[in-house]
Amino acid sequence: MSRQGRCTGDVERRGRGGYRASRGGLRAATISCRLIGWTFAAALPAAAVAQQAPAPASGASQTADQDLGGGPTGDILNPENLFQLYYGVKTAPGSGPNGTIRTVTTDTFKLRGDYAFDLSPDWQFVVRGDLPYLAKDPVNSVNPDGEFLYGLGDADVQGTVIHTFDSRWKAGAAVRLITPSGDWDNGLGSGKWRLQPAAGFRYSLPEISSGSYFEPFARYDQSFAGDPAKKQISNLQFAPLVNFSLPDRFFFSLYPSPDIRWNFGPPVTGQTGRLFLPFDARVGRNFSKNLSVSLEVGVPIIKQYPVYDFATQLRVNINF
Repeated sequence: MSRQGRCTGDVERRGRGGYRASRGGLRAATISCRLIGWTFAAALPAAAVAQQAPAPASGASQTADQDLGGGPTGDILNPENLFQLYYGVKTAPGSGPNGTIRTVTTDTFKLRGDYAFDLSPDWQFVVRGDLPYLAKDPVNSVNPDGEFLYGLGDADVQGTVIHTFDSRWKAGAAVRLITPSGDWDNGLGSGKWRLQPAAGFRYSLPEISSGSYFEPFARYDQSFAGDPAKKQISNLQFAPLVNFSLPDRFFFSLYPSPDIRWNFGPPVTGQTGRLFLPFDARVGRNFSKNLSVSLEVGVPIIKQYPVYDFATQLRVNINF
């Protein structure tokens, strides 16, 4: 299958050992360069608006900078209006020919939108929607050679209720509905309707720095309908998020994504137990109140339940 709409259109994508590995870096670099160009092209207007805004008095400017601090935008307990451009690369064990196990690479380009409603001074309701587009090289009956396939993934919507108790404490609960919009015959979707109830709390840590906090949250991923031939999904996901606000609006977060997993469902390819425990970290910078960029990397420590071998995500958030 020729790769249409790509810079390296003359390269045939085959899922075979050394050949695929030798092209993987070129492909990732090509897509990353294009994504960075797209995201910064989209972000420039927001940055320009921020720069052209009337400059406040020096004292007010200093206070605004302090309030902005360094922290990730778009997490579960941040009631914000934002548009996010996301690009992620993940490698994980997958089924190969004749019952073997091979590495499957998934590239995800995702559009995310958050919109917050103020119900009262202490209560907010946030609506979120995700629309993913995938490139993936599974081996299956539709794609026996393991070529890269392209198409929509499973889109989702989420609603979150957040309550602020005081300057240190806040808590929230969310429900996420994931639809089987991806082509599950090609391996681009799960083929299942899924619900993900979630809950968490935040405890601010001003003793460390303004904008630092501890925010553990958990969610449960449960399938409830869809293609009966596809495996049921049932796993607990947890993120003991700790964010450190750094000088000059930088931030560093440990476990920002709920990648710690305990699988209660049927075993997946390569599974030897139920636990997946990675090291997961994100570093980023708030360039203004309208623009934030971050990079996250995850690698497994315990991989009994193999969620991924390696994962990285680039996020560009534009607040409005």
